[in-house]
Amino acid sequence: METETKPEANPATRKVTVRCQFCNTWNRIDTSKVTAGPKCGKCSKPILLERPIALDDETFTRTINESDVPVAVDFYADWCGPCRMMAPAVDALASHVQGKALVAKLNTDHSSRTANGFNIRGIPTTIVFSGGKEVARQTGALPLEGLKQLMAKAGVAV
Repeated sequence: METETKPEANPATRKVTVRCQFCNTWNRIDTSKVTAGPKCGKCSKPILLERPIALDDETFTRTINESDVPVAVDFYADWCGPCRMMAPAVDALASHVQGKALVAKLNTDHSSRTANGFNIRGIPTTIVFSGGKEVARQTGALPLEGLKQLMAKAGVAV
């Protein structure tokens, strides 16, 4: 794991905070190294940021608050048809914004505390966070271009 530095000093030192899906260790990853295939500091398994990361009630707040780049979260459910239709666009967005933003998914059936805390009443709902605060929200399925426009509201050029 890398030590944290102030993002204001050099934009290249911006970091994302994610938990390893294999050993549950928290990692701070320099966004300039995302495309080089970062590995967990404990188990050395790959941390794949070119696809959405899974969040839950336990990991949501820390990931959102400790990431120096905007984080787009797709609030979805496995049974939801529009959510399944939108999933390929969310996957593509993660690939397009790697190093500039983080894309995550939160299953509202398994993480109802977080979903209720953000007043999620319809799914899919996509919320973009920057600096730990909500900056954009859209309920309903969006194509990739719509997701890119939502990211632009957080200052992410795609």
